[in-house]
Amino acid sequence: MRDDRPALLSPDPADLPLLFEAGRLLVRHASLEEAMSPLLALLSDRAELSGGIAALALTDDGEVRVVAVSDAADAALSGKRVELGVGLLGKSLATASHSSDGEGLSVPVVMGGNAVGALAFSRLFGNRERALALASSVAALVAEALGLRRRLARAAALGDSGGSHSVPQKPEPLRPEEGWAPAAIVGRAAPMRELYSLMDRVAGTETTVLVTGESGTGKELVARAIYERSSRAKAAFVAVNCAALPESVIESELFGHERGSFTGAQEQRRGRFELADGGTLFLDEIGELSPAVQAKLLRAIQEGEFQRVGGSVTLKTDVRVIAATNKDLEKEVADSRFRADLFWRLNVFPLRVPPLRERRSDIVLLADYFAEKHGRRSGKPILRISSPAIDLLMTYHWPGNVRELENCVERAVILSTDSVIHAYHLPPSLQSADSTGTGPASTLDASLARLERELLVEALKICRGNAAAAARRLGVTERRMGLALHRYGIDWRRFRTST
Repeated sequence: MRDDRPALLSPDPADLPLLFEAGRLLVRHASLEEAMSPLLALLSDRAELSGGIAALALTDDGEVRVVAVSDAADAALSGKRVELGVGLLGKSLATASHSSDGEGLSVPVVMGGNAVGALAFSRLFGNRERALALASSVAALVAEALGLRRRLARAAALGDSGGSHSVPQKPEPLRPEEGWAPAAIVGRAAPMRELYSLMDRVAGTETTVLVTGESGTGKELVARAIYERSSRAKAAFVAVNCAALPESVIESELFGHERGSFTGAQEQRRGRFELADGGTLFLDEIGELSPAVQAKLLRAIQEGEFQRVGGSVTLKTDVRVIAATNKDLEKEVADSRFRADLFWRLNVFPLRVPPLRERRSDIVLLADYFAEKHGRRSGKPILRISSPAIDLLMTYHWPGNVRELENCVERAVILSTDSVIHAYHLPPSLQSADSTGTGPASTLDASLARLERELLVEALKICRGNAAAAARRLGVTERRMGLALHRYGIDWRRFRTST
């Protein structure tokens, strides 16, 4: 009996963690086709193998078709049949060996001596020989995964499954294998691993931390993870959203107030600095504070001293401050909207949380995590996310970052009726022309010609059939106007009206 299993390669030891993650990614999906998009994203993020295209023979007819692309510009190739000997993919299929065209590279997916697919990358960075070895190792993993699925399918067809079929449980989201990773944060792309390393170094200190990043990236999760890993983890963690409180209230919230200090102050109140004494104070959206509050905050952070509103007694506090903002504070300082001395006091150890578009290989991990989370909450378990849905998630630009992704998945869980998230469950903002069948109905030249004709007719209507006036209105010469009217068969006399 022929052994369809591929011969695995001996990769560079430095690439073993990446190959380990690639292998786990391939076994997390029931369909190998669904695993290819996140696999290409992982290679783009971690190994800088960009412009990836994956082609496999997934049907009984043996035709090799494109099943995933990493660049939106190549989306039109999805589902296309790969011709033997044509292009990088076709050459690898025909020869069952790697091929290159100078800048790009293609490696075959080989089983039993035959090429059953190929992986191609249009842009390579770094050492080309190492890139070839890594790509070949990944192709071997893909071949192993494909062979396993074929053997399971044959066993099921022969009745080896005993007549029962169990749906595999969705595993927990993967965490980075190297170094420390916070349990509450899902993500293992290179930018996130760099962030974890910095968080780990600063957590055990008393240094003030400034967390920056776009809205929805998870800045508070970063702050809580630092707190939980610090020596203050057994003390209080107090969070204040500076943007949610009006200017008249924020000072009292931070420092407290004495009874009778202002209208409505019927009793003494402790502020957040007092409540967080010995622990950590998280100031979210700190860029929204007024200049007056900024001055008092600077003294509280720098000297550990403050006074309640309406009070005269100076109080001491031992608080570690972690601040966060989605604003460019350096620009705010330059525009005199934020105090420079407070900025430099906060910016001792800056941490930037990367937006979701810079960690695309984490999109599927996050989507799986949110699908399981909201499926459990709603009593509707989600077993998988369909391949078209994954394609939409991977190609969207996510301006709202992780928060937007969670909202989209929660909506899809609510709409799902078969324990699967399909592409049509995702919001309209994620839908593409291909998924909705709303692609351009004509060529670019035809569309431009139609637009030009409409502009000519509109100008003639406004100018009441005066072609010279219409030409001036459109900013063209009368000769060009006449030629255009002749080309489109427009009779300017029809638009003449009596005054």
